Amino acid sequence: MCHVCKMKHPTVLHIPSEKGPRQENQAKSTAETEETPISSTLVSAGDATGAGKDCAPAIMPVRVKTAIMEDDCVCAYDSTWDTESDGEDQAADGQHRRSSRDKNKSGWTSESWHHTPRNMRAAKDMQNYRRGYPNLADEECSEDKMKNLQFYLNKFPSSPDNVYIELFLKEWKNDYKKLESVHSYIQWLFPLREPGVNYMASELTKKEIEAFKGNDDAKKRLVESYELMLGFYGVRLVNKETGEVTRADNWKERFRNLEQNMHNNMRITRILKSLGELGFEHYQAPLVRFFLEETLVKKNLTSVKHSVLDYFLFAILDKQQRQELVSYAYLHFEPKDKFVWCPRKIQRQFKKFTKKEKHWHSSSSSSTKDHYEDKEKSRTPPRTRPWTMEQGNM
Repeated sequence: MCHVCKMKHPTVLHIPSEKGPRQENQAKSTAETEETPISSTLVSAGDATGAGKDCAPAIMPVRVKTAIMEDDCVCAYDSTWDTESDGEDQAADGQHRRSSRDKNKSGWTSESWHHTPRNMRAAKDMQNYRRGYPNLADEECSEDKMKNLQFYLNKFPSSPDNVYIELFLKEWKNDYKKLESVHSYIQWLFPLREPGVNYMASELTKKEIEAFKGNDDAKKRLVESYELMLGFYGVRLVNKETGEVTRADNWKERFRNLEQNMHNNMRITRILKSLGELGFEHYQAPLVRFFLEETLVKKNLTSVKHSVLDYFLFAILDKQQRQELVSYAYLHFEPKDKFVWCPRKIQRQFKKFTKKEKHWHSSSSSSTKDHYEDKEKSRTPPRTRPWTMEQGNM
């Protein structure tokens, strides 16, 4: 109940008098208060609240949204659309982070105004990998102590399974029950510079990576390990030179297993990272393209889809291939307004580019289109048309 006019609203809505204390205001007659000039804005607001002409509306806090806050899909851990390479200019990147921290002090960053819909943990993990683990220091070791290389040379067994690589490739191939239930072998088949769940496995070092890349026997067995795991997932390596893959004959059965056991998503992420580390970077994009097509186009593997977009896609070290496959993902993802794996500005450029493509196809002669389509089909591995920063007006 209002203490001034006895109506049902807070007393604070009334404009206080400048001539005396609150008690004096309450004693004044309604006629006196009507003589006080009131702006039309306050009168209308007072009428709307039912508090009469001598009351002011409550002050409501308002957030002002500026242009810098509009794009909720800009990710600080994704340099896919930056002009510099992922592994270059670390000092500049450090300066960028310092600049971001300075902005954070004022509280006016976009992150303080919205919750980004992207998986930031995944984005940070994949950028750390693409940049070669900049904060990781390797221990010095001789070649005979490089356990991952020695394992692939069939001179050192895995732990704790105590299996040599040659025996593994012969006896574990097509033993899908064992490949599913045992979790200690994947760190040996596809080593990384970061630790996994098997504490008995060793992380790669830079020197070990270089030694591995220079050893044909080790690389040959790595490709065999890759083929073994592809078969486990219902995939077949078509071309060892390009890395092109396709469905295996048993794909339906293996896809069901992949749907039911989501820890395999982490295994595939590890496989993609390891391929990039050990000299098979060109194998990454074909496998990611395969999973994008299966999940977004053919609508299979629904429980794998977000791992494909959050992790698999951003394991690709080649920036142009990564851009092309982000474009491919956007083209086939629905609904478009839920696509968060590149900035909105880039998405608008994708839309413009797609419209130009459709216009070109509709205006070209049938013979020209047939020639274009045949040329596209003959490309190996299958890829989207190249997307460049110039096309994006960046």
